[in-house]
Amino acid sequence: MPSLTHDALVTLFRNRPSLAPELLRDSLHTPMPPFARARIGDVTLTEVVPTEYRADLVLLLEDEADLPPLAAIVVEAQLARDADKRWTWPVYLAGLRARLRCDVALLVVTPESAVAAWAATPIATGHPGWVLVPLVLGPDAVPIVRDAAVAALSPELAVLSVMLRGHGEDAVAAGEATLTALRGLDGERAKLYADLVLASVNEAARAILEAIMASGNYEYQSDFARRYVAEGRAHAVLAVLAERRIPVPDEVRAQIAACSDLPLLDRWLARAVTAASAGEVVRE
Repeated sequence: MPSLTHDALVTLFRNRPSLAPELLRDSLHTPMPPFARARIGDVTLTEVVPTEYRADLVLLLEDEADLPPLAAIVVEAQLARDADKRWTWPVYLAGLRARLRCDVALLVVTPESAVAAWAATPIATGHPGWVLVPLVLGPDAVPIVRDAAVAALSPELAVLSVMLRGHGEDAVAAGEATLTALRGLDGERAKLYADLVLASVNEAARAILEAIMASGNYEYQSDFARRYVAEGRAHAVLAVLAERRIPVPDEVRAQIAACSDLPLLDRWLARAVTAASAGEVVRE
């Protein structure tokens, strides 16, 4: 079953179809035909019923809507090595090429350097000269986006850079730039992207981003962002009480966990350091 990370990677490319050809051209230096638009195509890549092959995403590069596509890109989100893919990837490309009668390319996206190295290994098909070399976007290939203005122009690229490189030294700069850029997005997309940013950075970076968000210098972008910080603060209150070995009745635990009022949670956190009981912490 696809994981959250797998689905999130696919969603970024689905939400911005031009992202794949842009990264192929700019990051992997792969020639792309001049095109007017990119759109999502059918992910079913075979004509035969008994064995159906489905890619994660198929993108079509078009000049005009009523003309055949100029090229197609099969996007595969890969989180781990999968020996079967070395047999099915050539089928994906051959089936799509036969159906669309245009050039096709395979783009593998992964947050793991080891998986990127594996995916980039040439696949010999057995026919002389027919060797498939997948195009791979791993952590080393995706540019890190540190500028909020750049992130605003391509939020999907900014989120992707955090997902693939969110454990490096630039995690805080990239995370802050991306969260700032989310102000211009619709609510649901902003919620998802904020979720992905905060879930992708390392623990130290996450703590810093939470502090920035809680300082008042950051306008919360979504219900998720507010909820995420509130949950972190509630967890801190309970952690302090646990460290001090103070029993927490179920009703008090539920009250702390359900609270989304950040100033109130801050008061509870301060009280938790010296309070004699859990009830004293939440008493108003």
